[in-house]
Amino acid sequence: MERSEKAETVAPGERLVTLIRKPGCHLCDDAQQVVEKVCGDLGVPWEGKDITQDEELHRAYWEQIPVVLVDGAQHTFWRVDEGRLRKALAS
Repeated sequence: MERSEKAETVAPGERLVTLIRKPGCHLCDDAQQVVEKVCGDLGVPWEGKDITQDEELHRAYWEQIPVVLVDGAQHTFWRVDEGRLRKALAS
């Protein structure tokens, strides 16, 4: 079962990382490890979304998963670079 932090409420001005993934995807598992590490280190909330459970996400991102959004904007897809994500969250 996928573990994710649910960002139920995000204060104004607070960062939010969203990982869009699907079950059984090894690249998604790798991306989640990076997201968990970086967000945990920086104290940034993150949430996981299953692309198979959301038709809009499926249409938008199916060929790119895993996809990482930072504050709702696409940051990266396929492979998540730890340093690049850290830099994006620090700005």
